[in-house]
Amino acid sequence: MVFILGYLLIINIVTFIVYGLDKRAAKMGARRTPERVLLLLAFVGGTPGAYAARKYFRHKTIKRPFITQLRFILIFQIGLLLLYILFSFRGHA
Repeated sequence: MVFILGYLLIINIVTFIVYGLDKRAAKMGARRTPERVLLLLAFVGGTPGAYAARKYFRHKTIKRPFITQLRFILIFQIGLLLLYILFSFRGHA
């Protein structure tokens, strides 16, 4: 359990930083982080970091396809979490 929490902490910090760097690159006209990388970071557990970065940096708040894909990732992860909780409690009953 400690490993999972440590992983989630690290992936969310990394995700937050990458979103911030992408926002800075956007402002400076520099090379950007591909959206698929930003979405992959969310998919592998960085969704809270992605949402926090979007709000903090005001980044990727208008691009509809990106927002929709990020929401699907969030819904998928919530579904997995609910299934995990459901099956964890069934094993203890």
